[in-house]
Amino acid sequence: MKIQFLDAATSGATRLIARFVNQDAVPADLEPVLASGAQIARFSGKAGQLFDGFVERDGQVVRVALVGIGAADAKDRKGAIERAGAGVVAKYLTSGETALTLDFTGAGLSAEDAAGALLGATLRSWRHDVYRTKLGDDKKPSLTDITVVGAPEGTEAAWEVEQAIAQGVAFTRELVTEPANIIYPESFVDRARDRLEGTGVVLRVLDEDEMGALGMGSLLGVSQGSVRPARILVMEWNGGEPGTKPIAFVGKGVTFDTGGISLKQPPGMEDMKWDMGGAGAVTGAMLAIALRKANANVVGVCGLVENMPDGNAQRPGDVVTSMSGQTIEVINTDAEGRLVLCDALTWVQREYQPTRIVDLATLTGAIILSLAHEYAGLFSNDDALAADLSAAGDASGDRLWRMPMGPAYDKLIDSPIADIRNVGPRYGGSITAAQFLLRFIENDTPWAHLDIAGTVWSDKPGATWDKGATGFGVRLLDRFVRDTLEA
Repeated sequence: MKIQFLDAATSGATRLIARFVNQDAVPADLEPVLASGAQIARFSGKAGQLFDGFVERDGQVVRVALVGIGAADAKDRKGAIERAGAGVVAKYLTSGETALTLDFTGAGLSAEDAAGALLGATLRSWRHDVYRTKLGDDKKPSLTDITVVGAPEGTEAAWEVEQAIAQGVAFTRELVTEPANIIYPESFVDRARDRLEGTGVVLRVLDEDEMGALGMGSLLGVSQGSVRPARILVMEWNGGEPGTKPIAFVGKGVTFDTGGISLKQPPGMEDMKWDMGGAGAVTGAMLAIALRKANANVVGVCGLVENMPDGNAQRPGDVVTSMSGQTIEVINTDAEGRLVLCDALTWVQREYQPTRIVDLATLTGAIILSLAHEYAGLFSNDDALAADLSAAGDASGDRLWRMPMGPAYDKLIDSPIADIRNVGPRYGGSITAAQFLLRFIENDTPWAHLDIAGTVWSDKPGATWDKGATGFGVRLLDRFVRDTLEA
């Protein structure tokens, strides 16, 4: 979406104008027919309301939309404004109109509010129609340009920041949406390299020989059934004080998960192309952080594998040795994400000594049973880190709910023949998965695990996304960096 800023609407420049309206403050300068139509439709400016009608201006028929943003003192004012921007684009994206004027005149918005509306509009415009060769013209996106008028001072500068976030979210959605024959460990690396080129992010890649030399038997065990070789992608952003230890984001990147020998049921298995949603979120967040030149040192690490069943695949009952030296009894090959993450966690700790670690993973179906698709699960060994992440989630809209951990859960993953087994009993599956990862955190490093299995993909449209990939995690991680490293 192309966005430009003007001081005032240009006569005849657009046939579609959307005017933001506060609750119970319908503009007095509307044409009588438009004002009457709004009254008849019971439009009052409540958050989420949208009314449109046609009027004649300068000899041209113009479509005017009134977009409700709610009360000025509403608790969720910022979110309502963002959703209003998204709602306008959702309504007119395939309308046949190519240009839209967003008019903020008289709405009393701050620069951050106005930029938030543009963020919502941009996020909701994202589509992935690459493989749709027979899409009807009436279903193709037509809206390409947004002109902003009446924006408060500072909006353009605020938009520069939000635009970086929008690009990060879009890149994550792209990675998560692509099918597994297009995005696999090697091509994921290539796509990231192409997109991050010129941003200042420094990339490193570990291949299987290097991982083998480091003793990553856990990660490589997952990969051994696939013809696609595993990779670890490392992305460094050094925008903070030189020599300062970074924070680390670690993403699970299972580019397709059949379950391995513990094969999943066929119905719905196609969804497992997005089992790399954690790696996608980390990569998109690193792009956003770099594009806005964050004053922070951050390292992103993605463990990239494909989990397939063949004659060389890992078997239930196998014992593997992780990079940490701990041995793992593999009870279920479909609990593979934690086997990937544990080696990535060990490596990033020993290589970078990060001050804090946050991992993101589509780790368990159990978290969906607990939280549905409304929150991601938050597990942590550090109350301050958990509080910072929760606050970032509330501010960004990528909401988190903290889950319990403790010794009673930890003992459920003890193995009779190895140091640990990769699954516990039936109940508390998301908790025992987190307990597994905690065993690989060294020196009491503050660590948090985000189980995002229920939030990276949606079967129905949301406020700022269509059906499909949501981009969950990018805004969360960026806000976390802003609030804890740049504040």
